[in-house]
Amino acid sequence: MRRGWMPACTLAAVLALAAIAVAAAAGVRQINGAGASFPYPLYSKWAAAYHELTGVRVNYQSIGSGGGIRQIKAGTVDFGATDAPLVKQELDDAELVQFPMVVGGVVPVVNLPGITPGSLKLTGQALADIFLGKITHWNDPALKELNPNLDLPAQPIRVVHRADASGTTWIFTDYLSKISPVWKKTVGNATAVDWPTGIASKGNEGVASYVELMPGAIGYVEFAYALQNQMNYVRLRNRAGHFVKPTLETFQAAAAGADWAHAPGFHVVLTNQPGDQSWPISGASFILLHETQQDVATARALLDFFDWAFKQGDEMAKELGYVPLPPSVVELVEAAWADNLHAANGEAIWPHAKSSP
Repeated sequence: MRRGWMPACTLAAVLALAAIAVAAAAGVRQINGAGASFPYPLYSKWAAAYHELTGVRVNYQSIGSGGGIRQIKAGTVDFGATDAPLVKQELDDAELVQFPMVVGGVVPVVNLPGITPGSLKLTGQALADIFLGKITHWNDPALKELNPNLDLPAQPIRVVHRADASGTTWIFTDYLSKISPVWKKTVGNATAVDWPTGIASKGNEGVASYVELMPGAIGYVEFAYALQNQMNYVRLRNRAGHFVKPTLETFQAAAAGADWAHAPGFHVVLTNQPGDQSWPISGASFILLHETQQDVATARALLDFFDWAFKQGDEMAKELGYVPLPPSVVELVEAAWADNLHAANGEAIWPHAKSSP
């Protein structure tokens, strides 16, 4: 037997005991966060597994990216989450640190009986025209031209969009602004916009529910919600001119060229990326922390959770249709923790000495 080698099951047991010992030594039993609904299915799954492993409860409220940004700035949560990355100046003004946690995709979903998932093809321009209220029926000539083999109904299109300030909306409208000059000029890109048409609902959960209830509806949700609810997703034409489906592989293709190392504050936008297989409405979800941590034990417990998620949570991420960050990006993120996070007395938060079982 090679020295230093340990069976995977034994190593997992040691890691579990170490995590429990760290949590017990710190006396931290709950960590509180709020923000984006985009990563909520994954954060919930990670939180449940981590609680079972360590006894530490990660309480994450899905209130939208706008709410997460407001709450972390106000100091009412230990961490915020947003899918709309803050620019470096806003981070500096609020004394916040930002880093990516996971990559996923925003997916247009429809309720069209008789149309199988992934068979309806849309271009970005057609999608923009639907959400602008310019294309109002499913048998519009522009849609029939894209889908000559589908029997599209003479049915009104019912647009469903987010009611709350949302990172999912930010990603979606960023894409539409890149594709449609009219959208960019009249609606724009933000976590909350003045929608030209449609019904508003709160959260990815709300949009998914409305689309499922209304024949003829179209909305946009994070991919995990489409998977969980077995929703009818569309195929989109990407920047390379190919119609692609939303999959783990097409999200990975969109993220492949991201230059995290040279992006101030990890500000990277993944919409309309080049590549034959790239899903055009991809995006990362980000965590926001205060540079100065008043409660060192809680801050370290929080980073232990994120570190565990990076290194032990990949399979859970993939099961839900998210793309884990590659190890090289995780190294950049944890180096940023070491450089930028500190206690009020200047003490470094990360790395820190961990208790042994």
